[in-house]
Amino acid sequence: MAIPRPKSILTWAIGAAALIAVVALLAFPFRGGGAASAPKTVTIAGIAYPFEGKQAFNGLTGVVIREGWLKAELAKRGVALAFTPVPTAVGGPLINEGFSGKRIDFASYGDFPAIIAISGGVPLRLVTPVGQGQHSYLVVRNGLAANSIAELKGKRIALHRGRPWELPFSKLLDASGLKQSDFKIVNINPAATPAALASGSIDAAFLLSDGLLLEQKGAGRVIWSTKQAPADWRMRAELFGRGDFVDANPELTQLVVDAYVRAAAWSAQDANRDRVIKDSSRGSMPVEIIARDYANDGIPWRERFSPTFTRDVIAHYRSVADYAFARGLVRNKIDVDALIDQRFVAPALRDARLEGFWSPTTPVQAQASAAKAS
Repeated sequence: MAIPRPKSILTWAIGAAALIAVVALLAFPFRGGGAASAPKTVTIAGIAYPFEGKQAFNGLTGVVIREGWLKAELAKRGVALAFTPVPTAVGGPLINEGFSGKRIDFASYGDFPAIIAISGGVPLRLVTPVGQGQHSYLVVRNGLAANSIAELKGKRIALHRGRPWELPFSKLLDASGLKQSDFKIVNINPAATPAALASGSIDAAFLLSDGLLLEQKGAGRVIWSTKQAPADWRMRAELFGRGDFVDANPELTQLVVDAYVRAAAWSAQDANRDRVIKDSSRGSMPVEIIARDYANDGIPWRERFSPTFTRDVIAHYRSVADYAFARGLVRNKIDVDALIDQRFVAPALRDARLEGFWSPTTPVQAQASAAKAS
């Protein structure tokens, strides 16, 4: 979710070419066979960054690719595995287009875009939660004396609308007795934020770890982050599956979830911490920014990668769905029980002998489909 930072014309060209390729890939069907045909390919989309002449997937998707276990298991069943790289600047909308056109089967991406897709009629399922969420930061331009959101009242704040970090921004306003109309909200992509801050076109910006990078570069000053807020304020990014694919292909879905749970277990080991941070920085952020984003928030390293369903996960998605509907970002109210699909994580933990590896979880409400079947 970080801002790509092109360092040369070559890097920019690689990124532009990748964007064109991804748009073409998601704009046209590439799999043969009708709806009833057994899938020949499982396709997973995720955010990727230009790195050393290639597109690098960070996070659990990068681990899944490197380990090769999922590719090998699918090959045993005559099914190929494809990964679709998506630039962060257009991540959510482009992934939603791929889901809508049934050209991707799974994607690792943010909570807010997923809710928007479901409201538009795409039957997504959350098949694997990932960790404890990501932090957001409020950054003010140099020379501005403000030290709180209240002191920015009437000021111009950059906020990329419809992106996952809009929810924590809204919660910050609510907790401060403020509303968006108290500010001049400027809807710009995070990549345009540094120049806007430097020119004085905006007074502040609400971002993910990009905010730490702006501060490191001397382009602004962080005055607040979700490290100071309740856990539910953090945005989440999980593994979602297309509902019709998941229901028609539970065995293949189980393999995908198994692979992501295995990747989470590898990442959660303290011995792999430095490798995880280094890999997460490829093409996106300096290592020190990744480490700083993780630091001082009280979350144990292992729990950052927990794939378990908890009451907090369910409550978070109810909160996102309610907010999106109340603010008019979606037209239809979301049935969160239909979104949550708990069928696959427990078997993945059992088969990998990972039961008890993460903190015990509180039992959560069974999904609506299971209740109807009983």
